[in-house]
Amino acid sequence: MPEKIDHSSAGDVRESEHVWIPMEDGTRLAARIWWPGGAGPFPAILEYIPYRKRDMVRARDERNHPYFAAHGYVCLRVDMRGSGDSEGVMPDMYADAELGDARQVIEWIAVQDWSSGAVGMFGTSWGGTASLQAAVDAPGPLKAVLANCATADRFEDDIHWMGGCLLTDSFEWGATLPAILAAPPDSATLGPDWRVVWEDRLRDATFPLEAWIRNRTRGAYWRHGSVRFTAERLSCPVLTIGGWADRYSNSVICLARARPDLCWGIVGPWGHHYPDHAEPGPAVGFQDLALQWWDHWLKGHDNAVADWPWLRLWRREFDPPQDRLHDRNGDWIEIARPGSPGWTRLHLRHDGCLAADAGAAATLAIPSDLRHGICAGDTGYFGRVGGLPLDQSGDDARALCFDSAPLAAALDVIGHPVVSVTVRRDRPRAQLVLRVCDVAPDGRSNLVTRHVVNLALDDKLDNDRPFAAGEPSAYRLTLPATAYRFAVGHRIRLSVAASYWPLVWPELPLARCSIVTDGATLDLPTECRARPLSHQFPAVRRLPATANWSVRSEGALVRDTDLGEPDCLRMSWKQPILSYQFQQTATTFAYRTSAEYRADLDEAVAATCTMEHCQEIARPDGTCKIECTLSSRMTSSELIVNSRLAVRWNDDEVATRVWGSIFRPSDRGGQG
Repeated sequence: MPEKIDHSSAGDVRESEHVWIPMEDGTRLAARIWWPGGAGPFPAILEYIPYRKRDMVRARDERNHPYFAAHGYVCLRVDMRGSGDSEGVMPDMYADAELGDARQVIEWIAVQDWSSGAVGMFGTSWGGTASLQAAVDAPGPLKAVLANCATADRFEDDIHWMGGCLLTDSFEWGATLPAILAAPPDSATLGPDWRVVWEDRLRDATFPLEAWIRNRTRGAYWRHGSVRFTAERLSCPVLTIGGWADRYSNSVICLARARPDLCWGIVGPWGHHYPDHAEPGPAVGFQDLALQWWDHWLKGHDNAVADWPWLRLWRREFDPPQDRLHDRNGDWIEIARPGSPGWTRLHLRHDGCLAADAGAAATLAIPSDLRHGICAGDTGYFGRVGGLPLDQSGDDARALCFDSAPLAAALDVIGHPVVSVTVRRDRPRAQLVLRVCDVAPDGRSNLVTRHVVNLALDDKLDNDRPFAAGEPSAYRLTLPATAYRFAVGHRIRLSVAASYWPLVWPELPLARCSIVTDGATLDLPTECRARPLSHQFPAVRRLPATANWSVRSEGALVRDTDLGEPDCLRMSWKQPILSYQFQQTATTFAYRTSAEYRADLDEAVAATCTMEHCQEIARPDGTCKIECTLSSRMTSSELIVNSRLAVRWNDDEVATRVWGSIFRPSDRGGQG
């Protein structure tokens, strides 16, 4: 029987810690369910992720599900196949079985005695993406979804690639995901069969990183599960939420433009977080915002959702560049309905100016310096504390820059900037890095948006582009969306470089590239239909009112850049042990992660990256320790990757898995 728990934030809620949901092939998925008080039937809200309902994200679950349940919804947190307390094996992200299971879970919910037949689905990151995928040709019971920090384009706007260039973030995730999936189900919920389920999972453990590296173009692998390419088949309302400090925000405007009849978008100042735990802020009350959405679509309430604007965006302004910000400068704006933006065109001139008029034609060399990227910060994918882009002046000095005159009037840029440029290069494999920055009168340079592109690929990132050394190739490059106000007296800067280490694996040796200024332009979308926010967002609530867990940290995240050796660049970061102790289940979940990067600057012949992710789960019947290390080395001829997964139960070794592979240039972008 469900255990009754008092959630004083909004009423009494009953809870079932573990419920089996059967799939057609006999595999059972594990669910934790919260039930509202009173007589049903009730609409239901589903969150479907691989992040262990029993411990890993239990604290986050406690913020959302009990509150929704107290407002009349049955809430389900389901572990995906091959994760947490569920049975089965997960071979890779977004496998066919995963997508099919989501639909079966929705259909199962709809026919339960307690169900009204109306189901909503939500999540952040993987869970948000899973919600978008379920909305394509949605099952009948699925009435609406809410996707936070989700991707609609797995190749271009995810953790693996950017513009056809391989991200080092993919390697961090390549070390983290196997560790998550190797963790054992809980004997307190599964009973004596937990060990069998675990050993089956470990026996079939995989390293998905190999597929992520080998699939170097957008292709069928990355289009699978990328809702951008099936947006016409979305068949239920979608609310997408993102943050400017997280590249997943690109998907918000992408989907809103593709399906303005079904999609609404919100982009705040924050990173890869739910908006109530936003950093940088200001935060918004996610739970009450979500309740407005659910009440409208699942209960049929005629509420404020009917008048929501199409897009609500945090319009950034200049912030002093620094690793961490509590709140960003700026304000909220809204765009009531879609339309064609206006454009401001600036020409890249021979004299280094960005101006309304074109200058003389010239060919300008792009600097090749592996230190370009030191000021980059994180991509924002992991939602770590800090990691914001630093003052870009240092990287600007290592790039080819074009500056506007100081602005006589403020300029709002809202949407996707576009750079049109012709490039010459001496090698087929080469990269182009573009950064749009806001330069203050005192010289500080604040990153507005950035993009990296693999020059060896065509515009759709599907195939190799024809190449002849020294011959011009024309590119039209769309940068990630932004909403930004350039202040009076500030300058707009476009910086162009040939590498972006350590965010992006370089193509070695670095190509000699140049751009032709004739016809080179920066087009800035200047949205004139934006207006101040008509209705304020709900305030942030402290949820739950009383937490039944505690958090202990062994220290703040530490970042280091070492330029002490003239021919070597070393960068690193380390997240010390962070542990969550859950009194309700007598379980502790702890983890630590670290990364080290090195580049040989003398002739730029090699770059290396090492990732380590460790987890420890302590519970009454024993302790599981999992370590996954991944080391990689890039040279001009190959990328070598080796990984080791070690799993222990108490003091006994349970499993060790070793994986390694060598990728040649033709396997990872461009012609060999």
